[in-house]
Amino acid sequence: MDGTDVMTVLVRACLRDGTGGSPTAVVLDDGRLSDAERRRLPVEHGTSHAVFLRIPDPAAGRAVIGMRFFTAEGELPACGHGTVAALAFLAGRAGTEGSYRATFRTGSRVFAGWAERHGAHMATAFDPGPVDLRPAGAVERDSVLGALGIAPEAAGTEVRVAGVGRERLLVPVAGRAVLEALEPDFERLRDACDRLGLLGAYVYSPPSPTGELAARMFAPSIGVPEDIANANSTACLAAHLAGRGIMGIAVDMGDAVGSPATVTATAHPGPSGPRIRVGGIAATA
Repeated sequence: MDGTDVMTVLVRACLRDGTGGSPTAVVLDDGRLSDAERRRLPVEHGTSHAVFLRIPDPAAGRAVIGMRFFTAEGELPACGHGTVAALAFLAGRAGTEGSYRATFRTGSRVFAGWAERHGAHMATAFDPGPVDLRPAGAVERDSVLGALGIAPEAAGTEVRVAGVGRERLLVPVAGRAVLEALEPDFERLRDACDRLGLLGAYVYSPPSPTGELAARMFAPSIGVPEDIANANSTACLAAHLAGRGIMGIAVDMGDAVGSPATVTATAHPGPSGPRIRVGGIAATA
């Protein structure tokens, strides 16, 4: 089957002040596409990621929507900005004027997402699931920080391995200027992440008293040297910062690749750790 035969809509996820964002291909998938064709679709549409939706028969009532994520390298277990894009597309398709709610199924879990129209844009949020956090081991720290060009002492003691579906490294730096100046060795970083089973490295500046900060996500192992917006890593950071009493963050991303984006996340007390809601503003491209 030719990928051009399926309905594909481009959505800009995690806009900042109504512009920029991460272009994401949202595809209505009836199951006829092969995985090789799914890998090709992001390339054909000039996006880093594509999200594939299986929408059940409307007669089934409020049914669960199947969702899969692909880059040119292959399938991902989760994609935060892909979920933001899917929510914006589905709310627009439903003609929602107020609040919209959907229930999604990925390979590993079922979860809820929400959208609300604001003019031409959709404000979205979803439940990324529980976040696993642990201190990074010495090999993880040394391998990834070296590839990023960050001295171990510059990252301090707060480097964490965090996971929602797949682990990645959370790396603090001293400020936005340090973040902007980073020039990772992508070949070395890919090798380190492949050996360690990491998705990539999410490097972030200190949060302001009101939770504003900046971040960059480097993920060459999935074919994305630098991600414009990474909502799941932002959810991981929100869970980490909740331990310091910071319960809401707004993270600027994408400036280094010419497409400003902002991802927001909140933390709420839960029985076994903070419950996170993450999302952003999105619009059809």
